[in-house]
Amino acid sequence: MVMKKLFALFAVIGMLYLGTAPVSAQEPEAAQTEAPAQVEEAAAPAVDAAAATDEAPVGLHKSLKIKFVEGGVGWMIPILLCLILGLAICIERVIYLNLSTSNTKKLLLNIENALNNGGVEAAKEVCRNTRGPVASIFYQGLDRYDEGVDVVEKSVVSYGSVQMGLLEKGLTWISLFIALAPMLGFLGTVIGMIQAFDSIQAMGDISPTAVAGGIKVALITTVFGLIVAIILQVFYNYILSKVDGIVNTMEDASISLLDIIVKFKMKN
Repeated sequence: MVMKKLFALFAVIGMLYLGTAPVSAQEPEAAQTEAPAQVEEAAAPAVDAAAATDEAPVGLHKSLKIKFVEGGVGWMIPILLCLILGLAICIERVIYLNLSTSNTKKLLLNIENALNNGGVEAAKEVCRNTRGPVASIFYQGLDRYDEGVDVVEKSVVSYGSVQMGLLEKGLTWISLFIALAPMLGFLGTVIGMIQAFDSIQAMGDISPTAVAGGIKVALITTVFGLIVAIILQVFYNYILSKVDGIVNTMEDASISLLDIIVKFKMKN
């Protein structure tokens, strides 16, 4: 009886062992078949990432550098210098003109009060403590108060011309760079076209790729030259408008100053 139970137990253990052995044998095979699939799945994102990297758009800065080199450094550097020097002068003029702008109505009111309360010297002190070309013109006119109204008027007009010249300082250089940048671009384009046709003649065969490449490189200098001219032209027109506004203000304020001086002289 005990032997039968032991035999039955061994039979059950044997059956369990034989039943689990194929399963364990199939699991390595399944693991082996799944491993390449996992490798392929892992490799697929890497390939997609590489493709995405290749298709990624080039940045603006890098694109400009590439076009700059393609246009020819010998021609692009002078155009770049026109832009740098022109912008430097434009920024200096903008700062100078903004500092030259002043509240002329308030200045005239202060001068009139100073004349009535402290005389000419007090009015001159107000002009000294005020920045801008209008205050400088007023000071020159008040400085010649003792010589008569006619002399004051001539002094104001003469010194107004001097201040106008200071306001327009540097504008000729900006206009030069505006004209020079596209000229350099056109010159680089013409020379590039000549070189492209020389290459075609040397090859002895008209290749559309060679012709298109040569023309593209030649036209890059023109594009950059025109861009520089457009940028400087915008600044130039803004500066001219500021100068015209300040000059009109100076003329109106000078007339008002003469009226104040005449009234003050009549009282005294």
